[in-house]
Amino acid sequence: MAGSKATGTLWVLIAGLALMFVAPLVLETYTLTLLVIYAMLALSLGLIWGYGGILCFGQTAFYGLGAYTYAIMAINIGESTVPALLGILVPALFAAALGAMMFYGRLSDVYLGVVTLVVTLILFKFMNSTAGPEYQLGAARLGGFNGIPGFQTLNVPGDPGAYIYDRSLYYVCFLALLLVYVLVRLLLASPFGRVAVAIRENERRVELMGYDARLQKTLLFSVSGAIAGLAGTLYASWAEIVTPGMFSLGQSAEIIIWCIVGGLGTLVGPMLGAALLGYLKFSLGQQSAIDNSMILGLILVVVVLVLPRGVVPSLAALWERRRRRPSIRAPRRRGRRGEAPDV
Repeated sequence: MAGSKATGTLWVLIAGLALMFVAPLVLETYTLTLLVIYAMLALSLGLIWGYGGILCFGQTAFYGLGAYTYAIMAINIGESTVPALLGILVPALFAAALGAMMFYGRLSDVYLGVVTLVVTLILFKFMNSTAGPEYQLGAARLGGFNGIPGFQTLNVPGDPGAYIYDRSLYYVCFLALLLVYVLVRLLLASPFGRVAVAIRENERRVELMGYDARLQKTLLFSVSGAIAGLAGTLYASWAEIVTPGMFSLGQSAEIIIWCIVGGLGTLVGPMLGAALLGYLKFSLGQQSAIDNSMILGLILVVVVLVLPRGVVPSLAALWERRRRRPSIRAPRRRGRRGEAPDV
C-alpha cells in the first residue's frame, strides 16, 4: 500500500512538472499563476476537510492574513524574504490559536463551521473600516476598502532590485505548489497523518488509544493555515495589491465548491477543482450576460447529483474497476481425439 502511494505521488509530480512547462503554451502565465495560487488555497482546505474531517468556512481568513502580513511587512522592510516567511507564520499561529480554542472547547462540527465563518466576516468588516490615517502599522496604511497597493513584490533573497514577476513568478508558484504537495503527502504518510485520518473516522476511539485528538486537530489546522497563508503571500505578489475582498464570504464559498467538485479525500481533487473552476470564473468574468455565481452553483448541484464523490475520486474508481475487470472469454471444452469440441 505504501509503495503504491509513493508511486502515485511520483506520477503526480511528473505530471505536474510536465504541466508546468506545457501550460504556458496554451494560456498566459498571468492567468496560470492565479490558478496555481487557487490550487494551493484549495489544497489547504482539502487537507483538513478531506483528511481531518474539519469543515472550515473561514479558510479565507488565513489567506487574507498571509497577504496583508506580507504587504505590511514588505512596505516596512523593503525586501520580500522576511515578509514572505511572516506571511506563512502569522496565519499558522492564528490558526493554531483559533483551533485550540475550538477543539479544546469541544465544539461540534456545526458550531466549528459557524465560528470560522464569523471570524472571517469579522476580519472582512474590520479591514473595510480601516480607511482612516490612524490605521497605520509603521509606514503601511491599511487603506480600508481600497486595500494596500504599492509594496515590494517577491524578489531574489538578498537583492531587492531583482524582482520575480511574470513567467518567473509562475514557475516559483508552481514549484511551491509541488513542494507543498510533497510535504503534505509526507505528513499524511507519517504517524501524525495516520492518527489525523483515524480521528476523522472515530475520534473517541483514537482518544481511548491514548492520543490527544484535540492537539492533533489543532496542529493539522495550523498546517492548513500556513498553506493558505503562503497562497495569500503569493497572491499579494501577483496582484500587487491586497484588499478586504480576500476575506469575503463569496471567496470562502468558492473554496468549498472547489473541494466538493474536485473530490474530497484526495489532494489532487481540490487542486484540479480550483484550477478548472477558477479558469471558468476568470473566463466568465469577462462578460456580463451570465451571472458567475449562478454558473458555479449549477455546477455544484450537477456534480453532487451525478458525481457525489467528486470528479477525481469518481474517475479513479472508474479506472480501478476497468483495470480489475477480468477478461470474459467463452469456455472451451476439448473433445476426444478426432471429435469436434462442444459448441
